Amino acid sequence: MLKRIIPLFAIVTIISCNNKTEATNSDPLLENLDTTVNPGDDFFLYANGGWIKKNKIPDAESAWGIGNLVQEEIYKRLISINEKAVKEGGAKGTVTQKIADFWSSAMDTNAINKDGINPLKTDLDRINKAVTVSDLLKLSAEFGNKGSNTFFGNYIAQDDKNSEQIAYILGQGGLGMPNRDYYFNTDEKSIAVQNAFKEYLVKIFKQLSNDDATANKAMADVYAFETRLAKASRKLADLRDPYKNYNKMSTTALQTLTPNLNWNDYWTITKIPKLDSVIVGQPEFYTALNNELKTAPIEVLKNYMKYNYVSDFATYLDDKTFMDKFNYGKTLSGAKEARPRWKRVLDAQEGAMGEALGQLFVKEYFNETAKKRYEDLVEAIRDAYKERIAKLTWMSDETKAKAYDKLAKIKKKVGYPDKWKDFTAMDISKTSFVINMQKANEWWHQYNVNKLGKPVNRDEWDMTPQTYNAYYNPSNNEIVLPAGIFAIPGKKDADLDDALVYGYAAASTIGHEITHGFDDQGRQYDAAGNLKDWWTKKDGEEFGLRAKKIIRQFNEFVPVDTLHINGEATQGENIADLGGLLLGLDAFKKTETFKQGKKIGGFTPVQRYFLGYAYSWLYQVRKEHLANRVKTDVHSPAKERINGPVVNLQEFYEAFNIKPNAKSFRPDSLRVNIW
Repeated sequence: MLKRIIPLFAIVTIISCNNKTEATNSDPLLENLDTTVNPGDDFFLYANGGWIKKNKIPDAESAWGIGNLVQEEIYKRLISINEKAVKEGGAKGTVTQKIADFWSSAMDTNAINKDGINPLKTDLDRINKAVTVSDLLKLSAEFGNKGSNTFFGNYIAQDDKNSEQIAYILGQGGLGMPNRDYYFNTDEKSIAVQNAFKEYLVKIFKQLSNDDATANKAMADVYAFETRLAKASRKLADLRDPYKNYNKMSTTALQTLTPNLNWNDYWTITKIPKLDSVIVGQPEFYTALNNELKTAPIEVLKNYMKYNYVSDFATYLDDKTFMDKFNYGKTLSGAKEARPRWKRVLDAQEGAMGEALGQLFVKEYFNETAKKRYEDLVEAIRDAYKERIAKLTWMSDETKAKAYDKLAKIKKKVGYPDKWKDFTAMDISKTSFVINMQKANEWWHQYNVNKLGKPVNRDEWDMTPQTYNAYYNPSNNEIVLPAGIFAIPGKKDADLDDALVYGYAAASTIGHEITHGFDDQGRQYDAAGNLKDWWTKKDGEEFGLRAKKIIRQFNEFVPVDTLHINGEATQGENIADLGGLLLGLDAFKKTETFKQGKKIGGFTPVQRYFLGYAYSWLYQVRKEHLANRVKTDVHSPAKERINGPVVNLQEFYEAFNIKPNAKSFRPDSLRVNIW
């Protein structure tokens, strides 16, 4: 997945020729340059440093860059859609009514602050009245339907080894901090997060009518409980092995593994139909959880559930409850102030009913001409990949034949879905912001449960059209490219030159996502989307040797303080970045723009291609957020996503006349060459 830095719900496109969008004559590639930097020393700063010098990160943001610039324009359009829906007063059950009532309830600050956490009181009281662990687990199941998952993670998705079937999947979870390492790391930033988290727990317990001593004891007990769960959790890099994280077992075997969890009760409450088997990602976590449910005092488990319930819905509650969570979160994000309510509401609305918004949005802001341009780009990248496979000297003809087949069968989804989700059954009213979110979560839960036992819908989208992101789904062998990922702020698509587009879209997005089908994880799935080894033993070993070079390269990067990038955990995204850059360039070389070689703004087509790629990662990031990303994200930070791959391409050195004495120069022996 091409996951952007900004911690927002979505960034929406403005690539249509709609006359409401005012295009400018400026050239972002030229405006962003910092010519005081040698491109061979730091290409990221050379390409983007001028913009970074002129633009500070707003106090309410943890990062600021290209996605945010698009977002600021799009927020205005989303507000317009909401305000128009409020004025229209659509009939009950219509998309317009749901959008209007969601917006109205979420923007009613007076009512929200007056209610405090009272909308949660009934469920919190039910936790207090629980007598046994079994009582709590039943409540946990019910609350999970509403969007508050405790103790463990679970979801419904295609079976990795049988892509024609939908499976019920269990994974590790139950932690309040980002991942297990935060409970054990002793560096300064991790300790600051630990302390802030503990303070947050105390605030919640005091909010639940506990005195200081009781609140502090509850915090200590819950923190110790989570630390034990963290100890049994796998590290980030260990979660990347699809075979080790695929443990299919009968429901009888699951019950034997965890006798203290009554799964039949859990599935009845969550409306899961009768199951013969489940997939358990990390069985050792469930062994530890089972022991905790047997030995932990019930009051500790109650407090654990109560804090989770408040924290999970804090964003949709009164200002104090929200700010308590924000003040903990800013140790991870570095943001100095909270984002305004209207932005947070739009983010929440996207999560609740983003495709409903998308239906209205694409009617006005995305046209067929732009859609065709990017569909054609996909085919250009596909052709380039086929040619690259043909030229590989380390891959056998046997494996190549299967690679060709998989590449040919990659399904492309561009812009928006052909069939929209039906939100008729989603119960949205003017009741309250948090209740609407719970109702939306219940709708989504049931939507996913309904997939069990039915044929896989391979036409479904897991992102909305207005999303600034994209993904490769190995189980469907598909790339999904929402319209939003191609946006350039303040520009119409028709005004963008090919060099910029091939760097910005073909390389960093389309080529990136297609390469995910052949990265360290994606390559383990066959053309039908099944986890199946289709490589010869020797070819698999050859791939591994080449992947080790990119692991070593990224292990060298130190983005913040003394924190090194985890080359093992980030290798899939790094392979995809390099692959995308290569494929985009191969495809670009076939265009008339490249062949004619005309300069724009004094730069050759190839130079503009690399600058266009750099533009896709135009970001500056607060140190706190950067540190958190290095510890928790399988994507490298923005700067390294530029400086890492470009130095592996000879064309980059030639385009900018980079000599061996440049700081980023990489000799041939160290350059990564996989695809």
